[in-house]
Amino acid sequence: MSQPVKDTSAMIAGMRPALQPGSFAFVLWTDGVAWPDGTRASCVEEEGLSLIVPLSAAPEGAVAMRCITLQVHSSLEGVGLTAAVSNALAQANIPANMVAGFHHDHVYVPADQAEDALRVLVQLQRSAAP
Repeated sequence: MSQPVKDTSAMIAGMRPALQPGSFAFVLWTDGVAWPDGTRASCVEEEGLSLIVPLSAAPEGAVAMRCITLQVHSSLEGVGLTAAVSNALAQANIPANMVAGFHHDHVYVPADQAEDALRVLVQLQRSAAP
């Protein structure tokens, strides 16, 4: 596995944004309900346990999201990648929900804006490349 990248410019220049297959939804898990197959992430909040699940496992009316993985082994101590990505998407009026994993950062965007978001992030990466 590659070494984590900590330098801001290197993280941005090194990311290879990739749109992941499938659509997802952010939901609140209810005790006693089976944990949905394909759950991507969880977050404990004061109000309950939030999950990112396949859209097919979400209640009707859930917002369909797509996941873009930044594909750079960003350091957990790195500064600025999330800010640069969310700022670029905000400038394009695209909502972004950032999720950090151990190796990569993931951006969940509305499904109908996923291709536009991917283009914005590819342009961000290219503008930072040496």
